[in-house]
Amino acid sequence: MEISAAGRLEVRITAADVGKRVSVRCLTDAEDTTEKFTDTVGVLTSWDSGVLTITRKGGESVRISESSLVAGKVVPAAPARRRGPSATYAELAHVSSRAWRPVESERLGEWELRAAAGFTRRANSVLPLGDPGPPLDEALAVVRRWYGDRGLPAYVQTATGAEGTQELLCAELEQRGWTREVTAELWVGALAPVADRADASGVVLSRSADEAWLARYQRKGVSEVALKVLGSGPSVWFATVPGEGAEPAAIGRCVVDGRWAGFAAVEVDPALRRRGLGSVVMAALASRALEEGASAAWLQVEADNMGARALYSGMGFSAHHAYHHYRDDRGGSS
Repeated sequence: MEISAAGRLEVRITAADVGKRVSVRCLTDAEDTTEKFTDTVGVLTSWDSGVLTITRKGGESVRISESSLVAGKVVPAAPARRRGPSATYAELAHVSSRAWRPVESERLGEWELRAAAGFTRRANSVLPLGDPGPPLDEALAVVRRWYGDRGLPAYVQTATGAEGTQELLCAELEQRGWTREVTAELWVGALAPVADRADASGVVLSRSADEAWLARYQRKGVSEVALKVLGSGPSVWFATVPGEGAEPAAIGRCVVDGRWAGFAAVEVDPALRRRGLGSVVMAALASRALEEGASAAWLQVEADNMGARALYSGMGFSAHHAYHHYRDDRGGSS
């Protein structure tokens, strides 16, 4: 915390620092703890009527009374990464978007409105990577109409926790009654260690998802639209570990895009889990991505998927930023 020359804690932030990353210490009002102070680090998203709102890395908003502040200062926009490939949020947002394309899209300034007949939120949400052009309320009205015309709920995908992410937009959406439905994280790691992790000689690679692959895929009854989304991306590969029956023992998908390889849909027969098949699938896909010149990897994982998080952490992946889907229930239909 900020300490003066006289050794006293000082509050060195004001309402003018809204939008900056801050670290604050405040007096706790909890009676069931011996701790006198609590510390909060995140983006200062508002300071109104004596109350500060700080959005943490994972997207959680914390409200703090101005009168409880003991110390506060502006801190660097994002801490230096300790491991894994270096990347900006904007780079990863573009790469992950190219790996999961909608069947229909339209620009609204620097926002992209995406639709794919409702197949996944990622392909049916706004990707807001800059200024939409009109003021926010007007832009959101356009979003509602665009998705409503397609019989879809209006979603906006945002991110928190890295330099250039959208904590302020998250706060604006929440103030307008948009509901955060899903939060996940995008993790990054070096690609070569993934390829070296397991013997992948029994994995079959293909440029398309055949019926056997789709039989293992968690989203049953895949439509033509879904097949287009699954097959989208600069260089798409599908991996299959044959099983004893009609369905494969394990599957996976990878999209190679320049230096990046993005992993998704790594799924294993529940009866065969904890046998390393997920690692085998990823090793086969990573080897092919290395052959195409990739060196770094990314993937997305939900916060409550502890098995996947343990697997990916063991492979050297770590969280880069969190992303969220906000839904407006006043327009469109589900």
